[in-house]
Amino acid sequence: MSDTSSGRQAGARDRDSEGRARNARPRDGLGRPLPYGADGVPRQPEGVARTPEESVAEAQALLDEGKPFHAHEVFEDAWKSGPAEERALWRGLAQLAVGLTHAARGNVTGGARLLRRGAAAVEEWVRDTGVRAPHGMDPAGLTTWARELADAVENGSAGTVDAAQRAPRLRGAA
Repeated sequence: MSDTSSGRQAGARDRDSEGRARNARPRDGLGRPLPYGADGVPRQPEGVARTPEESVAEAQALLDEGKPFHAHEVFEDAWKSGPAEERALWRGLAQLAVGLTHAARGNVTGGARLLRRGAAAVEEWVRDTGVRAPHGMDPAGLTTWARELADAVENGSAGTVDAAQRAPRLRGAA
């Protein structure tokens, strides 16, 4: 039996060009899967080695477009391909992006939890390394943003979270 909209066999797993399992369903701007054949947002390529400056710029552009799920993919690449001493920073930034994703999807508990977890990770990395503005970023501003949004999501004052309007400034005020 095949899926008439995609030609896929029912129950068949999507695979990437190297044969690894990878969901090929299109995604919306918040990373939610759409039906096969639907118009989705172009996915971020995985495993891209970028300079830290490129990672920050690309992630900020995606955040500004209301695509925090996709920004998370950029941060994840940086954490997996960057120097070991920066991995905790990039992982914390990825958690902030996923927290915003969940908040924008209406997942109050998950959004608040990931925003706080990411803020704590970034704060701990700064404390442990003594680096106050890694790659020109504003960790103090990011942790404040994350905690304030987490509180607003939990107490209901955030209302429906628009990911683009609530996107953080990675490098502080523009």
